[in-house]
Amino acid sequence: MSNGKGSGQGGLGKIISLVLIAALIGLGLWIVMRKGDDDAQHGAPSTGATSTAKGATPEESEASEGIVEAKGEVPRLPPAGAYVPQGDTLDVELSQYAGYSGLIVANGGLSPAEGSVLHKKHGLKLNIKLAEDEDWGKLASGKLAASATTVDVLAVYGRQLGSVVPALIGFSRGADGLVVRSDIRRINQLKGKVLVTSQFNEAEFFIRFLAREAGLPLQVLPSKDAPADPEKVNLLFATDAEVAGKVFLNDVTEGGQRLAGCVTWAPFTDEVVKQSGGKAHTLTTNTNLLIVADVLLVNKGLSEQHPKLVAALVDGLMEGNRMVRENPTAHTEVIAKAFGWKSSEVPTQLAKVHLANLPENQAFFSGAIDAAGSFGGIYQSAVMAYGSDLIKNPVSEDKLADLSHLEALEKSGAYKDQKILIAPIKSGGSKTLEGDPLLSKDIRFFFEPNSAKLEMAGESKAANEENFAAIRKLLQVSPGSTVLLRGHVDDSMVAEFRRLGGEAQVQKMALSAVQLSKDRAEDVRKYLTQRFKIDPKRVDIYGVGWNEPVSKSDHDMNRRVEVHWFTLE
Repeated sequence: MSNGKGSGQGGLGKIISLVLIAALIGLGLWIVMRKGDDDAQHGAPSTGATSTAKGATPEESEASEGIVEAKGEVPRLPPAGAYVPQGDTLDVELSQYAGYSGLIVANGGLSPAEGSVLHKKHGLKLNIKLAEDEDWGKLASGKLAASATTVDVLAVYGRQLGSVVPALIGFSRGADGLVVRSDIRRINQLKGKVLVTSQFNEAEFFIRFLAREAGLPLQVLPSKDAPADPEKVNLLFATDAEVAGKVFLNDVTEGGQRLAGCVTWAPFTDEVVKQSGGKAHTLTTNTNLLIVADVLLVNKGLSEQHPKLVAALVDGLMEGNRMVRENPTAHTEVIAKAFGWKSSEVPTQLAKVHLANLPENQAFFSGAIDAAGSFGGIYQSAVMAYGSDLIKNPVSEDKLADLSHLEALEKSGAYKDQKILIAPIKSGGSKTLEGDPLLSKDIRFFFEPNSAKLEMAGESKAANEENFAAIRKLLQVSPGSTVLLRGHVDDSMVAEFRRLGGEAQVQKMALSAVQLSKDRAEDVRKYLTQRFKIDPKRVDIYGVGWNEPVSKSDHDMNRRVEVHWFTLE
């Protein structure tokens, strides 16, 4: 018992104390009850409850609150450090993606295995961990031997990754997609609209690439309530791609008008469309738009100090890709176990990727590939798409690649029977020339005065060559795609024709204008097919004449070739 101060209180003091305590308890209860009533009246969250919008479920609230502040600069990674191998085992981190099946099969699964193809052939084992968060600091600082990323991410982080690229793993073919409201039929209609995606990954690059090819500038909004620029495609960022889909779906199903679409990846693309009740559709995926290329990343210190281990890793990747390409059924169980899928899910997931072989690797890095994006092409597209505000001092892509191991494999003749086999995937949903193209863009070619012959001298030649390259790139990165070249001439002489001969003269010259615009489109097609060896069936033409001017004051803008790009879906 305490003998401290106050222990000698009498009976009256005890009674007063009890009364005071009771009063304090009553006051506390009254305050709590009053707070609860106020919260109910004003929509504030009660103590211990999840904050939700009025009438919203917790899931809807989570989706509406998934927008995050955009990063104004590329995150800084820790200083570079060399990975130190532990015996014959390398630590590798990948994500849950079918494109990495080849390396997993070569390793006999995720765990180090002495009976694997990789170990039997090279005495090498991999300890593969699956993780969805992109912590590039672990690779840069030497905590990981290798990982994988897409070329666009490589362009964003550059030398910070402290890594080299020794090989192409493969292409995504349908895993990434753009889902929009059902009334939007082409990329150009996203002008002035707001999309939601996640930052610094292939989803963001996908929409940046498409907007740039459509000639649309892009703006990142600083907050979810910031006004959209009517002349640009406006981007908001979610915590990740899955949340981006939820945010858009919530906006659509709850009657909102803020968001026009989302850029995410499978299976979220399919889920959003299915749950939208017909209010959203997939505008495009990368099924036949091969600009999302996964590459192997190896810690630079490991690459420099242990080149034989990297050579074994590259050969293991090529061998594993070959095994899965040639006989996917034989390796279904290993893939299913690694990714936690049902065996029946494996074929569907493998159908969304293209695992690269050796000649495809060589063509990818040399730029000779003609049915997909090249290493340099995708890298430079990413640098231009992100702009100098984010990628301030881009490093040349050749400084990040080490092709010595691919070159050694070629000399060995190990995969001499392999061929480049990248073909269009036809799902029955291809767009016709009578329908909406994926995007359209105006290009001004220079012709000799009053002629359908291209001006191929001086500054005009340089400008024309650049325009040809732009059209060629569209056809190159998308196997099976086609372009429609719509020729236009200006209408600056219409008033003069009317003065000289009335409406009859105007109609006569209008027919001549249509023929001239068609002839000019034909000369562009001829150059494309002869210079770049493009199949003539992939290029169609149409003469518009002066019937569709884009400017009433600048007649130069009306002398143009409008390019419509039709992709297979």
